[in-house]
Amino acid sequence: MLEPLAHIGRDPATGGYLRDAWSDADMELREWFAGEAARRGLDLREDRNGNLWAWWGAPSPRRPGVVAGSHLDSVRQGGAYDGPLGVVSAFAALDILKSRDISPAVPVGVACFTDEEGARFGVPCMGSRLLTGVLPPERALGLTDDDGDTLADVISRAGREPYRIGRDDETLAVIGTFVELHVEQGRGLVTAGRPVGVASAIWPHGRWRFDFRGRADHAGTTRLADRDDPMLEFARMVLAARAAAERRGVVATVGKVRVSPGNANAIPSLVSAWLDARGADERPVRDLVADLAAGASAGVDVREESWTPVVDFDVALRDRLARVAGGDTPAPILPTGAGHDAGILATAGVQSAMLFVRNPTGVSHSPDEHAEQADCEAGVVALADVLEDLCRTRDEVEGR
Repeated sequence: MLEPLAHIGRDPATGGYLRDAWSDADMELREWFAGEAARRGLDLREDRNGNLWAWWGAPSPRRPGVVAGSHLDSVRQGGAYDGPLGVVSAFAALDILKSRDISPAVPVGVACFTDEEGARFGVPCMGSRLLTGVLPPERALGLTDDDGDTLADVISRAGREPYRIGRDDETLAVIGTFVELHVEQGRGLVTAGRPVGVASAIWPHGRWRFDFRGRADHAGTTRLADRDDPMLEFARMVLAARAAAERRGVVATVGKVRVSPGNANAIPSLVSAWLDARGADERPVRDLVADLAAGASAGVDVREESWTPVVDFDVALRDRLARVAGGDTPAPILPTGAGHDAGILATAGVQSAMLFVRNPTGVSHSPDEHAEQADCEAGVVALADVLEDLCRTRDEVEGR
């Protein structure tokens, strides 16, 4: 199933992917998802926020289902596995359950969340944040992309109704348990020598926008002493962020910068930069951002665009997955610094867990992201075993 996805949104020059939410590539990926659901006779639903659900059996608040899945969008110039592996593995795991003649005690679903990466509008896990009410719809609709189009504009052009987005209690009520399989974005499983692991927690993390304002002027005729160049303040912030991260034991990254007016022969009037900061504990991350804001000049605006608190996955569910997915020896349990839809759902009270598939290099958000075929297949089998276990009746669980 990964094969037909390989060309969608792929940049032939780099091998990376451009799959912004609601782009042509994203719409093609949605069609692929619908086709896979139809081939299996699943009930396809799209919720108020554009998230896709394919159900084997009819879920209801009295009979909530077990769901697996992930997302299909990507960071710009990202890899082939971050997101799609989880969706493909969910369909493949469902195929295994059917081949085992399993009659699940509850419905089983495959989910595809929209705009998990936040590449277009700057807010990660947009679909799950809207679904759970973490992100207010009025704020979401006003977000703009690099072309100045609002989310409201974009989803209207995609044939959706902007006024409908927001917390969706009807959808939440039918999710009993959510399990997200994901390629590991690190080398924990390489060190452990195991193909599949289980998440223990997601580090707290956030994104902040820094706007550095100056005065546009000619690059050749303006003396250095007469310049008000915001690029200098921006450069100081990047170096200060690195130093503060090292001092506080966290990570900080400036991966997106927008310069206005963007002329090579002109001093800019505005530099906008996005800071991503994460750590095992919330306080050092917050303190790092406070350090940067305090050290900035009076003309710098700092705005928090997203924040996700620490997610500690349910211990009993986590350990259950480790036993089932690990075979003779429980699967390794490890934390991650990467955000995921499973973390948003868990924070909102939905019983959630994650499986990781080994990444031999640990590289992610890059065309070099990779997972071996055998490890991917091990992940599918582990996910199928987990879904089968979660779908058992109470009598079966208790061994009666």
